[in-house]
Amino acid sequence: MVKGHGKHVYIDYIGYQYDESNDGEKMLEIMIQSTKLANTRPVFSHVEEFDGQKSPSGFAAVVLLDESHITAHCYYDKGWLAFDAFTCGDGNPDIIADYIVEKLKLKMPSLRQMRRDIVDRFLHDDIDGAVII
Repeated sequence: MVKGHGKHVYIDYIGYQYDESNDGEKMLEIMIQSTKLANTRPVFSHVEEFDGQKSPSGFAAVVLLDESHITAHCYYDKGWLAFDAFTCGDGNPDIIADYIVEKLKLKMPSLRQMRRDIVDRFLHDDIDGAVII
């Protein structure tokens, strides 16, 4: 039987409204806050804002967890936002995603979800606890 050790949630949005209260730094704050509810431990976080000179305007944000990550990528001029939460062990990426979605919808009621998927990760065979390679 194939089992998974982790789960990966990914969500795509259109209608992201950029302003001073909806930039990459604010998104990073929401991502970090989500870890407290999901039994995960952040070990590093960073956001990079792009001004449209060498890269399209927007941001890329990451929160590295002791057992995986949360990332967000946004194109301000197109209103596109994609984020994902990948956890292993006891962490629950659905809790992370639900928290981020709730906060985004409060800030941007017209934000429209185009996709939300969840997949098992670290797939492996497990028979009576023995890993078959």
